[in-house]
Amino acid sequence: MKYKSNNNVVYSCKYHVVWCPKYRRKVLVDGVDKRLKEIAQAVAEEMHFEIIEMEVMPDHVHMLVEVDPQLGIHKAVKRIKGRSSHDLREEFPWLKRRLPSLWTNSYFVSTVGGAPPAIVKQYIENQKNV
Repeated sequence: MKYKSNNNVVYSCKYHVVWCPKYRRKVLVDGVDKRLKEIAQAVAEEMHFEIIEMEVMPDHVHMLVEVDPQLGIHKAVKRIKGRSSHDLREEFPWLKRRLPSLWTNSYFVSTVGGAPPAIVKQYIENQKNV
């Protein structure tokens, strides 16, 4: 098992995160999906956490992330959802017409401690094939 560290914590905190657009609308298509991945990666680099795997379906997003426990999964997800909502609605004006806000307020998160990360990564990679 690989561990990461910051100045005072050694950790291995991997999370499976899923969230949906408002009303579960199928709006993550036609380039929105690719741009969402780019925005999420930029946020991860800024906040110093790792996106191990990410798959964007038309009506939901799956991510496997490793986050510093001092940062917290909530701050990481909140920043990705906030930045992506702002940027995507600016770049794709039709999203503003379809939805009052891009994302629901909620999301699913589960620690990956019980399952090997490789299995969760494989599950997320195979979402498009289901």
